[in-house]
Amino acid sequence: MTEIQGRIAAIRGELPEGVRLVAVSKFHPISRLAEAYAAGQRIFGESRAQELREKVPAMPQDVEWHFIGHLQLNKVKLIAPSVRLIHAVDSLRLMQEIDRQADRFSQARQAAGLPPTIDVLLQLHVAREETKFGFSPEELEAFLAEGSWKACTHVQICGLMCMASNTDDMEQVRGEFQIAYQTFRSVRERYFAASSSFKECSWGMSEDYAVAIACGSTMVRIGSHIFGPREY
Repeated sequence: MTEIQGRIAAIRGELPEGVRLVAVSKFHPISRLAEAYAAGQRIFGESRAQELREKVPAMPQDVEWHFIGHLQLNKVKLIAPSVRLIHAVDSLRLMQEIDRQADRFSQARQAAGLPPTIDVLLQLHVAREETKFGFSPEELEAFLAEGSWKACTHVQICGLMCMASNTDDMEQVRGEFQIAYQTFRSVRERYFAASSSFKECSWGMSEDYAVAIACGSTMVRIGSHIFGPREY
């Protein structure tokens, strides 16, 4: 067993049933992804559209690719044929562009074994840093209440995503994740009660995933604890 494979096994041993592991593979070479794949890892998270596009043909077809970074409008077309889940939708314009590209690449997606629609998570801003993207809870409520997103028929909203503040204060982090989970439950009840797909809470990274799981996370994004330092 390699070091990467041992780390994956250790992390999986800590994850309760219903919590999925996204191996954050951005900036790591295919050789490291291949080690993780050999350990049974199938979900990989990338944050640069061109890098994801280059890695897709180099990995087996059953890999589930997630885009986890801030996505620019002009980059959506690069990932639309191959991405399974986009974690960080933070505007109506971005959702509309994803909808347009999902329609455009629907045949290519189905040929790759993907659904014609693209699953997305709405990004919630709960951290104290002003540099984080996303909706505040109040902005998210206004966005959903306004209703224009319902016209995006090639996009499936599956839940929320957030990042906590970059701090060693785990009580602060816990409070932010609790706000995210309360917001998730509120908007699910108000806007997605009839949708079995609205179920994902993507929060928790290498330093805070244990706290995130205690606060309702269904998907943790872990990079350095699996792959070690970035190579490029």
